[in-house]
Amino acid sequence: MAFTRIAPLIRIFDENKAKEFYVEFLGFNIDFEHRDSDDAPLYMQVSKGQCILLLTEHHGGCSPGCAINIETDELESYCKELNQKNYKFAKPGIQDMPWGSKNMSIADPFGNNITFTNAIST
Repeated sequence: MAFTRIAPLIRIFDENKAKEFYVEFLGFNIDFEHRDSDDAPLYMQVSKGQCILLLTEHHGGCSPGCAINIETDELESYCKELNQKNYKFAKPGIQDMPWGSKNMSIADPFGNNITFTNAIST
């Protein structure tokens, strides 16, 4: 039996702010957007490489304040790329962790913490 990717569900409150953060700043691509009707909450999938995130305005699916770790083998260059965008709400930096990894944590506009790391221990 193989377990592969996960797709965490992340609570958002504003479509424009979510797109500004996840698409324009972090560089994720929009895979799909769905609403049951024109005035219904947004359910959207974004991805970058093999990483998939599900963003939802639905109040019952999850709560704000999640914390997720995303592994990348290009942490330093990604940090530099993000800082060059001059996003006024985040100036990410890399921290050396006591267990040996390097982490870059960024809070999204909705209180969710996204940590990019060079290694997730197995």
